[in-house]
Amino acid sequence: MEACCRGCMPCCSVLWNCIWPGYPHPNNRPADIPTISGDIRAPAPKQKPTQLYAALFDFEARSDSELTVKEGDKLSVIEKRGDYVFAKKLTGSMKSGLVPATYVAVLQDEFANHKWYYGNINRVKAEELLLASQNKDGSFLVRISESHSDEYTVSARKDGQVTHFRILRSSIGAYFVSEKVSFSTLGELIRYYQNNPKTLGVTLDEPCAQPRELFDMEPWEHPREEFKLQRKLGEGHFGEVWEALWINQKRKVAIKTLKQEDTKQDEFVKEVQALRNLHHPKLIQLLALCSRGEPVYIVTELMTKGSLKSYLSTPEGQTLTSAHLIYMGSQVSEGMAYLEDRHIVHRDLAARNVLVGEDLVCKVADFGLARIIRSSVYTASRTTKIPVRWTAPEAALHQRFSVKSDVWSFGVLLYEMMSRGKMPYDGKSNKEVLELLTSGFRLPCPSKCPPNIHRIMMNCWNHDPSLRPSFHALHTQLDGIYARIYFKTVEV
Repeated sequence: MEACCRGCMPCCSVLWNCIWPGYPHPNNRPADIPTISGDIRAPAPKQKPTQLYAALFDFEARSDSELTVKEGDKLSVIEKRGDYVFAKKLTGSMKSGLVPATYVAVLQDEFANHKWYYGNINRVKAEELLLASQNKDGSFLVRISESHSDEYTVSARKDGQVTHFRILRSSIGAYFVSEKVSFSTLGELIRYYQNNPKTLGVTLDEPCAQPRELFDMEPWEHPREEFKLQRKLGEGHFGEVWEALWINQKRKVAIKTLKQEDTKQDEFVKEVQALRNLHHPKLIQLLALCSRGEPVYIVTELMTKGSLKSYLSTPEGQTLTSAHLIYMGSQVSEGMAYLEDRHIVHRDLAARNVLVGEDLVCKVADFGLARIIRSSVYTASRTTKIPVRWTAPEAALHQRFSVKSDVWSFGVLLYEMMSRGKMPYDGKSNKEVLELLTSGFRLPCPSKCPPNIHRIMMNCWNHDPSLRPSFHALHTQLDGIYARIYFKTVEV
């Protein structure tokens, strides 16, 4: 009765509050959805920076609702409206309006190509590099923030000391040190402060003189004696996963073991090095490598609740609500959107390769790993190693892996989550699965799955890869659904 009255006539909220005074308000609602563990908390949705875009062509407004843009203009896309996007200029007039969707593209901030970018080094290492004898006052570098992995820090040398400045992100995705002036890219921010040193209080003359290549080859190869395997966590297509103690660091880590015979030795080091340069709070962080001897160790951060597949089968996982699961799926899509922007194809996205930590934090694991495995191990036509139940038809049948085949896999991952760990196409052989998919069959909606989530799955399983949504779009959809559930206190 109460929910019906409030939902149908929200304008009478004062009257309803008198009748039912205990009704929780969205702003003071406790951020928890109880499970049998007693205190699992799903946090309030946070506002994220809007994705930045650039205009690909000139477009002249034909009405007051449209926005005139020039090729190269930086834009913040507020929302998509059919064949158009509602965008705001980040340069010049700062006006907003409609622009054809085909006239804009995601802006790739290629700051990693700049000599001043040093990636994921900490404050101590930055100071060590800048205070080296080959550097002088005015030397600087940019690094990923230690406390916020989606923000950055400028470290600059002045009077024989190092000063650090946090680079923040605005709600529309712009970069800034001071709220008085913001920039669409890191490169623009650095150029501004190089030309206006008094504004920042330090001079940014030259990038840190320490060659970045020397840092890149800093010993991330560690002797296996530093690691003590303690507990086997699981086993996948490419090896075993262990909980281990990193003795020198006095911390627990996760170690994936690989046989050397299953790795492309000529590409292995280069590929793992590339993975070290990927930093996102929803991706598992690579910490170290042991590639000399057998087996190969890939050392990563440890997630306390293990794989999402195993977690869903626990008593706690079985009692998670759809709200919890949508929140977790949104995190996975966020990590995959980061890989999507960098044209990295996962090839094995599934619940077994998503790891769960405290407070339902989810991180994607094994991204890029398939590319360092010998192709014969991952050939659909010769072995059953390929995870057919999670693989798009064009990838399973013709080896055409892409970001869009990862989107298909994400749809199957959502099915695993919403069915609380059920095996996709249970009871069918891999051959039967391929025959079903070719005939147009798709997995049905799980019994407790909201219809709008199943519609997202079906969009991911479009036969035409070009018609499948992007991971950015999936993240936006899932985030929006979760926010509506959370703030309306609707249980689904």
